[in-house]
Amino acid sequence: MPDYHDDLRLAHVLADAADAATMDRFKALDLKVETKPDMTPVSEADKGAEELIRGQLKRARPRDAILGEEYGIEGTGPRRWVIDPIDGTKNYVRGVPVWATLISLMVQGEGGYQPVVGVVSAPALGRRWWAAQGGGAYTGRSLTSASRLRVSKVGRIPDASFAYSSLTGWEESGRLDGFMDLTRACWRTRGYGDFWPYMMVAEGSVDICAEPELSLWDMAATAIVVQEAGGSFTGLDGRKGPHSGNAAASNGLLHEELLGYLNQRY
Repeated sequence: MPDYHDDLRLAHVLADAADAATMDRFKALDLKVETKPDMTPVSEADKGAEELIRGQLKRARPRDAILGEEYGIEGTGPRRWVIDPIDGTKNYVRGVPVWATLISLMVQGEGGYQPVVGVVSAPALGRRWWAAQGGGAYTGRSLTSASRLRVSKVGRIPDASFAYSSLTGWEESGRLDGFMDLTRACWRTRGYGDFWPYMMVAEGSVDICAEPELSLWDMAATAIVVQEAGGSFTGLDGRKGPHSGNAAASNGLLHEELLGYLNQRY
């Protein structure tokens, strides 16, 4: 199995730079916010962080391709860095500290591009999570000061904690009935949103989570962290990895039941 330790170190360096830039503008009274064609917000901090990461990647990994939320795809080849400069922009622009920079390296294999490195850095929460293929998943202040992540061992939906983002997408996709049945069956539900539920699954504080509509840059980094912590990360169609346009993550023990609830009409 290839060693991605140097790429993981680079991802931490990129995250450090992004953290400094995004925290500098967090809660700034003169923060500029625009509306994209899909009616979602983008701030100057989103654009600035992605430009910063792209610039460093071009110097450190000039042969690698880069895909980012704000500036699209650049370059070709078997290695592709995938960036979400601020996952949780709506929180960011309102001063809510639940947002993160997501950085992943994806490598082309038999089943297409798969994430092999992921860093999820949430500086306003003072938290960071990361993983590399075959190396396990960790959280902490740095590579040398970290705790290993492991998913929970909860084996029954009535004992499970379920995290989600909102009801809107479930209704639009025709899955609201199954979603509501799942919330009623679970021990606890919370709408933490964005990257955080996946990191909670990885660290064992939440057992299952799902979202009905996502982009690759929302999922690439979180998928490898969940998987390396011993969990399962698929689309709602059961396809492994971040390729289905939506996501379901679990401790593995509850995954089939999770998908069963959310596919009741399918």
